[in-house]
Amino acid sequence: MNNLHQSYVLFAIFAAILVFASSVGYILKKRQNNSQNNKSSAVIDNLNARINAWWVMLIVLAAAVFLGKIAFIILFGIISFFALREFISLLPTRRGDYFPLLVGFYFVIPYQYYLVYIDWYGMASIFIPLYVFLLIPIASLKQEDTTHFLERSAKIQWGLMVCVYCIAHVPAILNLKLTGFTGEKIWLAIWLIMVVQTSDVLQYVCGKLFGKHKVAPTLSPSKTVEGLVGGIALATLLGVAMHWLTPFNYWQAALIGFIVCIFGFLGGLVMSAIKRDRGVKDWGQLIHGHGGMLDRIDSICFSAPIFFHILRYWWN
Repeated sequence: MNNLHQSYVLFAIFAAILVFASSVGYILKKRQNNSQNNKSSAVIDNLNARINAWWVMLIVLAAAVFLGKIAFIILFGIISFFALREFISLLPTRRGDYFPLLVGFYFVIPYQYYLVYIDWYGMASIFIPLYVFLLIPIASLKQEDTTHFLERSAKIQWGLMVCVYCIAHVPAILNLKLTGFTGEKIWLAIWLIMVVQTSDVLQYVCGKLFGKHKVAPTLSPSKTVEGLVGGIALATLLGVAMHWLTPFNYWQAALIGFIVCIFGFLGGLVMSAIKRDRGVKDWGQLIHGHGGMLDRIDSICFSAPIFFHILRYWWN
């Protein structure tokens, strides 16, 4: 199967799944119109909003894949920009933060993704953790504002690590040179995204259908043990079914799928802890039905670096 045919087949499969999901959502909504159960209606409305958002995300992702590596890198650069904006907007800032934020948005993000584009792994791996770590507090000195200086610097550094450094590992997958793998590396990134995001969706669905026991009632009241187990198990099976996109055999696909789903779940909890600290439910309203950009990629933030380095150190 050539790459173009492979692309058509894979996106046709996901489109068919969404057509089925949209049909189910439409039928449920029609049945609910005459019901007085407001709670059930809210759940159905939320489900349909999520399905519609998935249509948008599938179209954007497909366009980036068909346009090639540069478009894929630009797409994730834009994602990082909006994610960082949401992260910063929920945390208190002062006038002294203006210059380091300017540096973060208009220098750090473009340069990090430029390093990915030119495949300079050595610099890309230390640019934000080392050089930007030093640069941000230096940039903060410009206004000579010492109030909460440490907290303000740490907030910006943490945002850049999560929203830029970690997310940039997704397009960086395209630069990997893997022993015995002759396929297009972009499908490895697609495998990661689909497995982790499907795990998120199925945790929600399984939780609504079977959930009884809360995993972390304070951090994320909607997450249940039943949803967690069901979502990760089914997403792992999807990873196995899609192993032909990767250098993995069945058992490797199952193990790696399980690992990235676990880290995706933990990443979601960490980001939920920050939202609870700020007293909000969502990071933003950029994606209707899904909250903000960070609400969609919180699991990718933590799973992408793990997946990248599993490939780099075991298949390089």
